[in-house]
Amino acid sequence: MSGAVPVSDADEAIALGERLRSQRWTGLQILVVAICAAINALDGMDLLIMSYVAPSMAADWNIGLATLGVVFSAGLFGMMVGCVVVAPFADTWGRRPIVLLALTVMTIGALGCGFAPNLVTFSILRALTGIGIGTLLASVAALVSEYAPAGRRSLAMGIFQAGYPIGAVGTGLVALYTIPAFGWQATLIGAGGISAALLPAVWALLPESVTFLETRQPAGALSQGNDLRRRMGWPELAALPPLAEKGSLPRPRDLLAPDLWRATVTLWMATFLSFAVLYFVTSWIPKLAVESGLSQSKALWAGSIFNMGGAIGGLLIGWLAMRNSIGRLIAIFFAICAVLMMIFAQSLPLTLILVTAFALGLTLQGGFTGFYSLSAQLYPAKIRGAGIGWAVGIGRGGAIIGPIAGGALLAAKQPLWVTFACFAVPLVLSGVLAAVAARLGRLSVSDR
Repeated sequence: MSGAVPVSDADEAIALGERLRSQRWTGLQILVVAICAAINALDGMDLLIMSYVAPSMAADWNIGLATLGVVFSAGLFGMMVGCVVVAPFADTWGRRPIVLLALTVMTIGALGCGFAPNLVTFSILRALTGIGIGTLLASVAALVSEYAPAGRRSLAMGIFQAGYPIGAVGTGLVALYTIPAFGWQATLIGAGGISAALLPAVWALLPESVTFLETRQPAGALSQGNDLRRRMGWPELAALPPLAEKGSLPRPRDLLAPDLWRATVTLWMATFLSFAVLYFVTSWIPKLAVESGLSQSKALWAGSIFNMGGAIGGLLIGWLAMRNSIGRLIAIFFAICAVLMMIFAQSLPLTLILVTAFALGLTLQGGFTGFYSLSAQLYPAKIRGAGIGWAVGIGRGGAIIGPIAGGALLAAKQPLWVTFACFAVPLVLSGVLAAVAARLGRLSVSDR
C-alpha cells in the first residue's frame, strides 16, 4: 500500500497526521465543514419557517397564541430527544449512517407538515422533524471537530454555526414571497423539498470520520481510513492501532468527574437559559414586531434582519475570542442584548425597529455561538464531543420552555416590556454563568 507505515509505527503515523492536520486545510476538510454548515442551515430554516407561517396558520386553523407556543415546542422537544437519546448511536454505528438516517427522518417530517390535516398530526410531525434535526446537529458537530485542522477548530466551528443564521435569513427572504403567493402549507412543503434535495448530496459526498474508523474499527476500517488519509495527505497505516478498551468512549458521568463537574453544571445552566431566550425571540420576533407597531409584511423583514445580525455576530465573537475570554465575551454580548430587548419593546419608528432587530441578532446569536467554543475549551479532547453534545441537549430543554412561556405571556396581554423583561433577566444570568464556567474551566481543565 503506497505510503503505508509499519504497524509498530502506527501511533507515530497518527501523531504525524495530527501535526499535518494543524497546518493546513485540505479539499476534503473544506468539503466536510461546508456540508455540515449546509446541514446546520436546515436548523435555521426549520425554526424560522415556523415563525413565518405561524400568523397564517393561526388564522386558518383558528388557534391562539398559547396553542402556537405548544406547536413551536413540539419540534424543540423532538430536537432534545434527538440530541440526547438518538445522536449517541453515532458513536457505535458511525457518524455518516446516523447523519443520513436523521436527514431522512427530518425530510419525512418536514414534508409531512405541509400536508397535515389538523393540529395534532402537525404537532406529531413537528416532533419527528425535531428528532431528525437534533440528531443531525450533534453528529455533524462531531464531524466538524474531527475534520477541522487542529489549530483552526474555532474557525471551523464558526463557519459551521454560520449556517444557522444564513439558513434563517434565506428562509425569511423566500417566505416573504411564498406565503402570500402560495400559502403557508406550500411554503412548508418547499422547505421539506430543500431537505430532500440535500439528502443525495450528503449520501454521495460526506465521508465517515477517520477518528471513528480508527477508534471503533468497524469492518473495512483500515482501507476506508487509509483512503481518507490519502485524500488529506496524511501517512497511511499498515494496521490499525490497538482497539480501545470497552467502555472507554465518553459517557455523561465523565463530564461530572471531580475536576469537571462544577464547570459542567454551570455550563448546562447557562446554555439552558440562553436557549430559552434565543428560541423565544427567534420564534416570536415577527409577532413581536407586529406588537411593536409593524405590519405583518414588514415584521417578516425584521426576522430576516435579526438573523443577518446573527451571522455577523457569530463571526465577530469568534474574532474577539482570539484575544479575550470567550466566557467574558458571552456575558458582555448578553448584557448588551438585554438592554436592546427593552428598547425593542418600546413604540419605535420603522427604521429604529429594524436597526434594533439587527443589533438583537448580533448580540443574542453572537453570544449564543460562543457556547460552542466555550464547551470545546472546557473539556479535554477525549470527551470534547460528548461535552458539546450534552450542553446542547440540556439547552434544548430551555428551548422548549422559552416559546411556551412567551406564548403564555403574550396571550395574557401583558405589556410588551414586561414580556421582554421576563427574558432579559435570565439572559444576563446566562452570561454571568458563562463567565463563571470559563473561569472554572481554567482552574480544572488542562487539555485545551
